[in-house]
Amino acid sequence: MRGWLLCLIVIASLLPAVSLAQTQTVYFYAWGGNPAVNDYLRWAATELRRQDIELRHVKVADIAEVVKQLTDGRSNADLLWINGENFHALKAAGKLYPVADKVSNLSQVSNELNWRTDFGEPVDGLEVPWGLGQFYLLSCNECLIGDAVSAEQLLLYAEQHPGTISYPKPPEFHGTTFLKALLLSLSENHEPFQQPVTEVDADALTRPLWNYLERLHPLLWQQGENFPASAAEMQNWFANGVLHIAVSFNPNDVQTLVNQGRIPAQTQRVILGEAAITNHHYLAVPTTAKAKPSATQVINFLLSEKAQRRKAQLDGWGDPAVIRLSADDETERLPVAADFHASWQAYLEQAWSERFQ
Repeated sequence: MRGWLLCLIVIASLLPAVSLAQTQTVYFYAWGGNPAVNDYLRWAATELRRQDIELRHVKVADIAEVVKQLTDGRSNADLLWINGENFHALKAAGKLYPVADKVSNLSQVSNELNWRTDFGEPVDGLEVPWGLGQFYLLSCNECLIGDAVSAEQLLLYAEQHPGTISYPKPPEFHGTTFLKALLLSLSENHEPFQQPVTEVDADALTRPLWNYLERLHPLLWQQGENFPASAAEMQNWFANGVLHIAVSFNPNDVQTLVNQGRIPAQTQRVILGEAAITNHHYLAVPTTAKAKPSATQVINFLLSEKAQRRKAQLDGWGDPAVIRLSADDETERLPVAADFHASWQAYLEQAWSERFQ
């Protein structure tokens, strides 16, 4: 009897170690600047524990920091939230693991989404769509009238209401996209912006933008000498009445921010130009990831109906689903304008800095 008891004690002492060994930690490097996003990822981590995965959200201010670490071989990232120029850089460096054909829920992604190119760069199975972004303005009630405003109409409003308009300072992502939206509104031909910047006459194409900003900046908040640091800061100033507009890349932000009491209830959603610059954000696994199978399992869960519905809830993050849902659950999307080729990002940011800093 004493021998059997000793065996049971030994077995019991081993059980926690066995359970611990079965749990795989996945380090998910993702933007940490939005409380609703952080809450969603905490929920996802709780759900994934049932699959013996410990999801660790490593909060970053700019995923470009992680891109540099990966290209230098100094990152422990297993999973990334990326798109655009960061995807372009990692793909060019050969730092992304082919993951798409290992994610079964990818078959549920809506056929209407043009996700197979990311800022003009073919995805080639190296990342998987996670959410949808569309750029637009939040406007106070009866400020910008209508569903859309042209660059010239925005300038006229700034002339009539000096000091109430601004935009995030490039290279902040929303600020650079604001420049793109102005450029599309000021240009008759949009096709060159889908090409690499080195293959077109970028100086000639962007001249209307710089001339426009020379007229706009003296009319901005603090005469364009200073700018909001981020979209979130701009939204706070908008909520406090300092600014008459803010910027967003989430089609649901009007409703989610109103629900959270962060912006006025009568806030309007207004496109800058004829259509909203649209792109997708993606999930990717680095070639250096130590937990590739578990990271792939995380992606599959985040594309599940349960996770996508939760992500799109208007009392939380409100990020639109990319999988097929019922008509009642679909986000009301804005007219689509394709985002620029990734090479335009650095060009616009450098050109803007040389002229206005």
